[in-house]
Amino acid sequence: MVVGSDISRCPNTPRPACRGYLHKRTHSGFMKGWRKRWFVLKNDGCLQYYRHKKDEGKCSPLEVIKLEGAEVGIDSSLGKPFVFNCVPQSGNRTFCLCATSNQEFKRWLEAMDKAAHPVHQNHVWEDVTLHNSSLPPLAIKNPECLGLLHQLDGSTDVWTQYYCILKDGCLYFYASIRSTQASGGLYLQGYRVNEQTLSVKQSVIELKPPSEEFKTFYFCAENKTENQRWITALKMSIKKWLPLHQAIQDFMNRPLEETRM
Repeated sequence: MVVGSDISRCPNTPRPACRGYLHKRTHSGFMKGWRKRWFVLKNDGCLQYYRHKKDEGKCSPLEVIKLEGAEVGIDSSLGKPFVFNCVPQSGNRTFCLCATSNQEFKRWLEAMDKAAHPVHQNHVWEDVTLHNSSLPPLAIKNPECLGLLHQLDGSTDVWTQYYCILKDGCLYFYASIRSTQASGGLYLQGYRVNEQTLSVKQSVIELKPPSEEFKTFYFCAENKTENQRWITALKMSIKKWLPLHQAIQDFMNRPLEETRM
């Protein structure tokens, strides 16, 4: 689980992996049988459902099902077409669902199986940053910092100028402000930001990786004031994305007077 800024309202947030009406089998309450519900499979692997389509975004979901590690498969035991089961990793409950057509049946099975067995951990912020990289710089909504930065090429000792956008722990590089898409990007999760002095530049921004297998980056703005502006913004942006256990630990380590509610 990741603690981060609220990007759910951002226009650049990608659409859910899958959404639509499904019939859900129930054995509880007065109305046993199949109930039509509006299902939404989020990019973080959570399956939510509502009574009606109009409830999405306005009401809390009736239930949220974590699909990572779940078993998803076809159920032909009921003599009804387009039926499939979902057994979450906890294994204490089975969700029996029915699609409205063969096309919807295949679409949901594929999307849910992908969410249940991801090739790699893929948080929603990764989808957002990949989407943002295809946009021109001024199309990225509410950037945390923007402007010109020079990046040091360690192999040639040459400083290359880029127009940069900082957004939700990712630094995007553009050849110019008129570029149609980013020429590169840097995920900053785990990086430490420091001010350093190099022989060529009086003050530079050092981005130190969490592991030696990754590269250390050096940047320099137009002046020391701009450097400080970028350093502050970079630190704040990185702090937005912490593992939940680290966020809790950092909170508990703060002085007692700062943790009082």
